[in-house]
Amino acid sequence: MPSPKAECLGKPLRGVRLALYTIIFEADTRAGRLFDQWLIVIILASVAVVIADSVQSLAQNYHMVFTGLEWLFTLIFTVEYVARLTCVRHPLQYALSFYGLIDLLALLPTYLALLVPEVSALIDVRILRLLRVFRIFKLTAYVSEYQAIGQALRASRRKVMVFLVAVMMIVLVMGTLMYVVEGPANGFTSIPIGVYWAITTMTTVGFGDITPKTDLGRLIASAMMLVGWGTLAVPTGIVTAEMSYARKAPVTTRTCQECLTEGHMPNANFCRNCGASLPHYHQDP
Repeated sequence: MPSPKAECLGKPLRGVRLALYTIIFEADTRAGRLFDQWLIVIILASVAVVIADSVQSLAQNYHMVFTGLEWLFTLIFTVEYVARLTCVRHPLQYALSFYGLIDLLALLPTYLALLVPEVSALIDVRILRLLRVFRIFKLTAYVSEYQAIGQALRASRRKVMVFLVAVMMIVLVMGTLMYVVEGPANGFTSIPIGVYWAITTMTTVGFGDITPKTDLGRLIASAMMLVGWGTLAVPTGIVTAEMSYARKAPVTTRTCQECLTEGHMPNANFCRNCGASLPHYHQDP
């Protein structure tokens, strides 16, 4: 007799849905790798068409070609999106996830362009065309290195937030100090202007639109520049340490069929997020 949890989550995937699920979500199999490789090519081609269509000379001469290609790519992405919703056990959960929203964003501009007249006073259809370039974010779902960077950023987010708060405190104090030292006569007309100067100085950007004129102000600016050199290395070291730690534990693109969590070890039997049983892992040579 199935457990209450199994009844709540629905019947297990089997048959065509399971085969489709393995191809789309399991990139460690031969079919999954081939699917991802072709999808990456299509994504890059669709973005290239959007970029080329923004060039006036090319748009005038090849408008019909670009339009046909755009509809071809849109239909391909539509089929892919429907296939993803069909094979997963929780379609709404995937549709509301980050990758699900990116997939939807890759479709909507072309379809919305049919509903928005060119002469509309509310919105220019060119804005919708520009949104198609966001298809480039679909690449993050098919390259494991993107996922490794994302996991490292998530693991180090608290440390990075603490670092950013410390930087904000420094620039606020130093910006206020420069406002007191330099004053409106030298361009520091308010504390926000002083904070702006502190940020550009600490990040070693130094636009030069506002600079200290007094000796004490230049001394403070020199200290800010030296502090900037040190602070730039902090977030890099935090994220790099997390990436090095994650590299020690080999993971795969195995996806839990219950909660769609990715990144399980090859010998894992249960999901690291919800604890559900994982299907037997097969990796093609």
